Amino acid sequence: MTFSSLVFLFLFLPLFFVGYYLTPVRYRNYTAVLGSLAFYAWGAPRFVFVLLGASLFDYLIAKLIYRHSSRPKLKKRLLFSSIVFNLALLFYFKYANFFIDQVQQVLAAFDMAPLPWVGVVLPIGISFFTFHKLSYTVDVYQGTVEPARDFATFALYITLFPQLIAGPIIRYHDIANQLIEREHSIDQVFAGFFRFCVGLAKKILIADQLAGIADKLFAAELSGLPVHYAWLGILSYAFQIHFDFSGYSDMAIGLGQMMGFRFPENFNQPYTARNITDFWRRWHITLSAWMREYLYIPLGGNRHGTVRTYLNLWIVFLLSGLWHGASWTFVFWGAFHGFFLVIDKLFWLKFSARLPKIVNVSLTFLLVLIGWIFFRSETFSQALTYLTHLFGLGAIVPPKTGLLSQPSLLGITTHRALYTFALAAAICFSPLLGTTKLKQLILAQTDKATVTVLQFVAILLLLSLSILSIANAKFIPFIYFRF
Repeated sequence: MTFSSLVFLFLFLPLFFVGYYLTPVRYRNYTAVLGSLAFYAWGAPRFVFVLLGASLFDYLIAKLIYRHSSRPKLKKRLLFSSIVFNLALLFYFKYANFFIDQVQQVLAAFDMAPLPWVGVVLPIGISFFTFHKLSYTVDVYQGTVEPARDFATFALYITLFPQLIAGPIIRYHDIANQLIEREHSIDQVFAGFFRFCVGLAKKILIADQLAGIADKLFAAELSGLPVHYAWLGILSYAFQIHFDFSGYSDMAIGLGQMMGFRFPENFNQPYTARNITDFWRRWHITLSAWMREYLYIPLGGNRHGTVRTYLNLWIVFLLSGLWHGASWTFVFWGAFHGFFLVIDKLFWLKFSARLPKIVNVSLTFLLVLIGWIFFRSETFSQALTYLTHLFGLGAIVPPKTGLLSQPSLLGITTHRALYTFALAAAICFSPLLGTTKLKQLILAQTDKATVTVLQFVAILLLLSLSILSIANAKFIPFIYFRF
């Protein structure tokens, strides 16, 4: 079940919120946990036990850490056991197949028999709930917060369905008080549902429309890919992943708000960034914050000299790439961004301050596009080949039939493609069309009653168009579900 499915919109969502608000306030956490487990079990019933078992382990470890707060060595061993347990679980489910595949290739090169191995199925959302559990045990270890008062409270933090599958990544200390007490009001429910509909429209009306172009071009015969088609493909994917993931974040934030939670923002017009450092302040903001607090700072941050600072920064983004997926293309993507973050600190931030904004934004967007090629490609060689065609360095052999011979844009009418691109570019690059900025602009110029009417009309329009599109198009999963 996903946020963009008819089952979720017409069955789970109304049933859950009717049950949630009919439940007395003191018991709503239990309703939320049960509903969240049902949501997760819909698509992965057997992995519910992995989720609950791993959560119980960390809940008990955190209790022991807090109980033995006066014994630093024991505390450290307990924290270490939690980290090892969570990383081992993540490695087994997410990276074991990749690791074994590398071993099999080495064995094949030496004409040796392959290892017996049955592929491991990846539990959906494991990267996200692993980060949440690590955040909890580290926060308790550092004394930032006390342990959850009971397992139900902790289970709610881990399993809360709006952010369970693909974030935002919420640090425990950011939400600890809300797990105990939060505000419920009709205004929050309405505002949250409006935000949800905006995110749904981003996913269905923009991201999924561009997915058809990106998927066909990245699956095309690269030897016959002209320059303009290469640019069309990567621009389509850049806009697709932005609206796919920011749309999911909007839906998660909106659903959380409908339950009384305040989740942190996850996107802030990242394609208007002036450098790669600025890009990571705007793209997947909660991942950057988590990496900084739980990885970069423990590695030493910037406290041990310039060289160590740059090394720590690069290591963080190398691991960030690996976190996104078990593939050398993801590793390179992380190393690529880490390299340019170091370049920023070395000299680019000072030098670029003298350049016009449009130059900085254009150069940064170009670098991000190059990175997306490796992120999207199935193999490293495919990424390199695509990159050569992007800059007109590849040999162009026009195919006799098939994809590139179609008169329309890859089966999508020219006008529809142009409208989708225009809308995507306007939202990404306009200084006034960011979700927060547009809301502030409307509120500053309009009274509350008029704003409510406008939001209600927008909800009807966006929800209707999205549902019609869902009913008449094939299902396209969220990109970040596989991470």
